[in-house]
Amino acid sequence: MKQWYEVLFENYANAYEKEPFVAGTQGEVDFIESEISYNKSKSILDIGCGTGRHAIELAKRGYTVTGIDLSEAQIRKAQENSVKERVDVRFFAADARYLTFEKEFDLVIMICEGAFPLMETDEMNYAILKNASNALNKEGTFIFTTLNGLFPLFHSVKDFINQHYDVEVSRKNSFDLMTFRDHSEYRFVDDAGSSKAIKSNERYYVPSEITWLLRSLGFKSIDILGADMGDWRRNKSLTTEHYEMLIIAKT
Repeated sequence: MKQWYEVLFENYANAYEKEPFVAGTQGEVDFIESEISYNKSKSILDIGCGTGRHAIELAKRGYTVTGIDLSEAQIRKAQENSVKERVDVRFFAADARYLTFEKEFDLVIMICEGAFPLMETDEMNYAILKNASNALNKEGTFIFTTLNGLFPLFHSVKDFINQHYDVEVSRKNSFDLMTFRDHSEYRFVDDAGSSKAIKSNERYYVPSEITWLLRSLGFKSIDILGADMGDWRRNKSLTTEHYEMLIIAKT
C-alpha cells in the first residue's frame, strides 16, 4: 500500500510548481551559497529535490549538483526543467531511507520537508538524517528545514489547527502532543484533474531533539534558526511563531 506522500507526488509535478512556497527559491539559494562561501568547487546533494528548484538554481550559479527524490514524476519534471534551463544536474529517483552515498559531497541540502520529517516512524526519519550524514565529506555541511514543534507546543492545539485549516483542501486535522505528529485528511487535485483524498502524517521536532539526533551522528556544530520563506538569515533566531526551523550542521 502506498504511503500518503507517494500518492500526493505521483502526479503532482505541475501543481507543485504553482505552490506559493516556490517563490522563496532565490533567497534560499542565496543563503545556501553564503554558507559555503560561494565556493563553486563544492559538490552538492539535494535530498527530496522535487522538481529541482534548488538544485537547478545552484547549477545555474556554477555548482555541481545531484538531486534525488522518491517520486519518479517529480524527477522527470526536474529533468525537463534542467534541459529548459540548460544546466547539467544529475537527477534520479531514490528513497532517502536507503541511500548508499559515502563521503561524496561537501554539502547536503534537504529543503521544505524534502523527505524528513514525512516518514511514518521516527526510525525512518532518523535513517534519512544518517544517510545525509554518511554522504558528507569530512568538514561537510548539512542544511535542512523541518517542522518546528515549538509552534504547536506554544499555541493551543485548537489555535494551531484553526490557523492552518483550509476548507478547500483539508477536512480534518489532529495534532498529537504525545507523539508530535500532525494527522490530517487532505484533498487535492492532481495534474490529470483528478480529485484525491489522502491522510497525511507529519512529525514535528523541537530543537533539543534535532540537536541530539545530529550530535549522535557526529555533527560538531549545530545552529537552529527561524525559517521564513525565501528569507533565511543567520541573525534570525527561532521563535514559537516560526512554522519551520532552519538547521545548519557541520561535521
